[in-house]
Amino acid sequence: MEELRKTVVLTGASRGIGHATVARFSHEGWRVITCSREDAPAECRRDPNWSHHIPTDLTDGASIDAFVAQVNEILGTGPLHALVNNAGFSPKTPFKERLGVLNGTIDGWRQVFELNLFAPLRLARGFASALHRGKGAIVNITSIAGHFVHPFAGSAYSTSKAALSGLTREMAVEFAQLGVRVNAVAPGEIKTEMISADYEALIPRIPLERMGSTADVAGTVFQLCSDDFAYVTGTEIFVTGGQHLY
Repeated sequence: MEELRKTVVLTGASRGIGHATVARFSHEGWRVITCSREDAPAECRRDPNWSHHIPTDLTDGASIDAFVAQVNEILGTGPLHALVNNAGFSPKTPFKERLGVLNGTIDGWRQVFELNLFAPLRLARGFASALHRGKGAIVNITSIAGHFVHPFAGSAYSTSKAALSGLTREMAVEFAQLGVRVNAVAPGEIKTEMISADYEALIPRIPLERMGSTADVAGTVFQLCSDDFAYVTGTEIFVTGGQHLY
C-alpha cells in the first residue's frame, strides 16, 4: 500500500553515486523524489518508484525553497523517511588542474560552499518536520578529501566537505530531539564518468587494490537509512577500500 511505502529525497540524482543510490532505494521498494540541475535520464523516468524529479539549482536559495515547498506539498501530512544530501561540486581550472588556496576566485569558493555545505543545511531545515513524522534519517555525502590533502580534489571542495563532516555531528545532536538520525558517508576513489585516468595512480594506496563502485557507496547509504542502523547517529563511514588508513 502507498501509505506504507517509505520515501527518500535525494539530491544530485542524474549521474554517478546519486544515480546508483536512486537505483538501490528503488530496488528496495522505496518511493524516490529527487533533484539535480539536469532532468532525469529518459530510462529513469520509466521507473515507477522514481515518482518525482524536480530540476533545482542548489546554489540558489530561492530554488531550494521552491524545491522544499514542492516536495512538502507532495508529502502532505505524510512522513519522509530519508534525506540523502549527495550533490557536490569540485571546480577545476580550464586545464583540469586542481584549484588550491592561491588560485581561483573567492566567489568560486562561495559557490562550492553554497552547494556542498549550505544546501544540505537548508534542506535538513526544510524537511525537518516531515523527517520527524517519519522518524527518518539524513545521510550527508562527504569525502575522503575532507580529511586528507588530496592530489586532485581542490581546496574549496576539500574544506567544504570537512565542514559538512562537522555539520553532520552538530545535526546529529539537534535532530536526535526529533527522533531523526544523521550520519555521513565519505567515499574514496569511486569509478564514475567524472573520474580521469590519473586516478589509477592512486590504486596502490588502496589496501583493497581497486577503485570503488557507485554501488558500494549506494549500499552503505541505504543501510544507514534502514532499521538495522536504528541506533547509529553522528557517524561518518569511510567507503574507501581502506585508503583513509594511510
